Amino acid sequence: MRHAGVLALFDRDMREGARPDAPGARIERADGVVRQVGAEHGWNGVLWSDLDETTADEAIAAQVRYFAGLGREFEWKLYGHDLPVDLGRRLRAAGFTPEPEETLMIAEFGQMNLDVEVPEGVRLLPVTDAVGVDMVADVHAQAFGRDSSRMRRQLRAQLAAAPDTVVAVVALAGDIPISAARMEMLPGTRFAGLWGGGTVEGWRGRGIYRALVAHRARVAAEHGYRYLQVDATSQSRPILERLGFEPLTTTTPYVSPTVPAEA
Repeated sequence: MRHAGVLALFDRDMREGARPDAPGARIERADGVVRQVGAEHGWNGVLWSDLDETTADEAIAAQVRYFAGLGREFEWKLYGHDLPVDLGRRLRAAGFTPEPEETLMIAEFGQMNLDVEVPEGVRLLPVTDAVGVDMVADVHAQAFGRDSSRMRRQLRAQLAAAPDTVVAVVALAGDIPISAARMEMLPGTRFAGLWGGGTVEGWRGRGIYRALVAHRARVAAEHGYRYLQVDATSQSRPILERLGFEPLTTTTPYVSPTVPAEA
């Protein structure tokens, strides 16, 4: 894989040329950034920027003012190759809080190892209705230890309004949900994005995560996508590397200052 070329393609397809990630969301381009304004309870954030030392601080302040005017907090999704090189420092100075750094990893389908079996006693169930969405959200909450209500609402809305843009799958041991994941497939792009892969404690280390990645990869290939993309934690990175993913850069969500409550 030509890393520089694929990274440039990712920036054009998924960031500068971003498309809304859910029904009711919109993409806006202003003040040197591309941002998403989410639907109610959806994700809000800056996806891409074209800034330098002379424009960065005012662009940051403009986004804070804009989203504060909407009464919304947001993320500035910073990548390791974004400019200026001290953009992270400038965001922190403006009151943003960085979350843990992850690694942007990409795989090209022809180079992936998809010879992965579902562990014995486990079956994969495609999610198509509200019952399945609830199972995905419940696994997410258990696996990551955080609230999954926003993801639950967004996944329900996507399956109802744009089912061709999202794939969700849950792994069951008997009738017990033990792992789940989803995939975004935005028309007109060459990248399908993997999100939310998580396994509840007690079932980790058995190959279920790998099986979920392979399942989604096959679906994306059937739909004509060329690449798979994932923001990988340090725990998932070694697994993804064995499947054929390669690290291209880092990504860090910077969470905006808290929006003051209305009086």
